[in-house]
Amino acid sequence: MPSVEKTTLGAGCFWCVEAVFQRLKGVLKVESGYAGGQTTHPSYQDICTGETGHAEVIQIDFNPEVIAFETLLDVFFHVHNPTTLNRQGHDTGTQYRSVIFYHSETQRRQAEEAKQGADASSEWEQPIVTEISEMGDFYPAELEHNNYFNDNRFQPYCRAVISPKLSDFQKRYKDLVEPI
Repeated sequence: MPSVEKTTLGAGCFWCVEAVFQRLKGVLKVESGYAGGQTTHPSYQDICTGETGHAEVIQIDFNPEVIAFETLLDVFFHVHNPTTLNRQGHDTGTQYRSVIFYHSETQRRQAEEAKQGADASSEWEQPIVTEISEMGDFYPAELEHNNYFNDNRFQPYCRAVISPKLSDFQKRYKDLVEPI
């Protein structure tokens, strides 16, 4: 039985980041959902109001013997714009914020170090605004929001937004990509 750790990340639309993290070697499961807010058992419609406090997130089960948490964070910082507050592309609102929900003190420390390293690099012209918060409750998204790209790859949003993101990701991280 492989060793399993969990992390929860928000990087804009969960459809986009789910598709990326599903393709990483060592990632065992990716589930879209909601975290970081005050509303219990929110629905997608609730989240879209921007009034729940929740972010669209993915919760990842991964084998740290195959992929390190720091590597997941590197991918996280490079598959979205961590310098825009409450916005990714055309998606705006607190539900689309850049956020790392840590599950342990070790993850908190590693997330802080990764954020500082990203901020100190010359890759981004603006400061990193990624929130780092302790993980509370996670609410799984409705079934139609999970495995979205794989089930709907020819849908216009998938073709226009997710496919180019996946292509860039696969070029940058070709050694980490699991063949699908």
